[in-house]
Amino acid sequence: MSKLKALLVGGGAREHAIAKKLSESSSLISVMKNNNPGIARLAQKVLLESDTNVDKIVEFALREKPDFAFVGPDAALEKGVVDALEKNGIPAVGASQKAALIETNKLFCRQFMQDNGIHCNPEFFVFDEVGEVRDFLKGMEKAVVKPLGLTGGKGVKIMGEQVSKQEALEYAKTIVEKDGMVLIEDFLEGEEFSLQAFVSGDSLCEMPLVQDHKRAFENDLGPNTGGMGSYSDANHLLPFVTEAEKNEALNAMRQTVKALKKSGVEYKGILYGQFMLTKHGPKLVEYNARFADPESMNVLSLLKTDFTELCWKVIDGKLGEKDASFEKQATVVKYAVPEGYPESGLKGAEVKVDEKAIADNGGELFFASVSEENGKMLTGGSRTLAVLGKGGSIEEAERISETCLEFVKGKVFHRKDIGTRALVEKRVEHLKLLRA
Repeated sequence: MSKLKALLVGGGAREHAIAKKLSESSSLISVMKNNNPGIARLAQKVLLESDTNVDKIVEFALREKPDFAFVGPDAALEKGVVDALEKNGIPAVGASQKAALIETNKLFCRQFMQDNGIHCNPEFFVFDEVGEVRDFLKGMEKAVVKPLGLTGGKGVKIMGEQVSKQEALEYAKTIVEKDGMVLIEDFLEGEEFSLQAFVSGDSLCEMPLVQDHKRAFENDLGPNTGGMGSYSDANHLLPFVTEAEKNEALNAMRQTVKALKKSGVEYKGILYGQFMLTKHGPKLVEYNARFADPESMNVLSLLKTDFTELCWKVIDGKLGEKDASFEKQATVVKYAVPEGYPESGLKGAEVKVDEKAIADNGGELFFASVSEENGKMLTGGSRTLAVLGKGGSIEEAERISETCLEFVKGKVFHRKDIGTRALVEKRVEHLKLLRA
């Protein structure tokens, strides 16, 4: 039997991880706006085009006739790429435009959870006048200010931690002027964890837990980013999360996809719940209607089940809750990012990568916002590349990742503390104090 042909939409490190798994049992064609060298080497044909240009993607798909598509980025889901492909007879793994609203419209998500009695939903408020926001924030020490739409993981501002009350108010004003309203949520004290799952209708197949690190600099300092790195543990939990707490979060995700199906929206793709584990249990920070980045690299590097087979089970509605099998190993991912990131990451700077040395030292490399031009790797302004280490413990995986990053040279930096014993223990102690 000949290999199936898969169309992959997206050109980041998340999509490089997806491409690696797809190419194990499928031939690959790709649409991406940057010439990601990792994906380009795996693909038989590449269309360099924006992942939100629906017409061009459909035109390419109709010409190349893939058996199925996998749509990676949030912006592509928001534009309805999945809907357009399926309308033209090409089945796709990815949330429809309506299903993706749980990510692309934060207010819709909160109200949907509230209306359907889904637990883990924190208290939230919406305002369309800056004066109301000012009055509301007067008596508060901490609050979370959010725009309603997509921001690449960099749109949330925490009053009392990242910004002052006046700065929070000014930020809320810019959101109201742009979107007509702003979302204010209760500040959640705790530790975040990511729970990702394959979803088909109301069937949900979970993946190992991961913890992402959003702040740009070590010791969780600096502005929020799309994610500077992440780790997972060999038992598929995290050192501060119990099985019962994980199941509580998983149940909220199950309730969500069942409520969507009841409302007439069939969910087919990946669902990612970002949760805050508080002293009152897990609370939902947000949903993403696709793989997380960098957490996709952690889980896909552990996946033992044939990925193409899983994709077809999602498409056909035959997904079982235990259909995905993962190695019992720990992983640590660290991103190398350009100088100036996240505010104004350096573009067009050369990065030299000794890929053989990384592989020889047990690391796995994922390219992100980087292009290969005339034999040179050039930064694209956002996160450049990620290196994953895998081992029997988080510490072992961290040592591999850190060692391998020595073979990346250029005007880039990374967080050396991600996955270290000191930082993990800090997370554990924080939860112990909150629970006490």
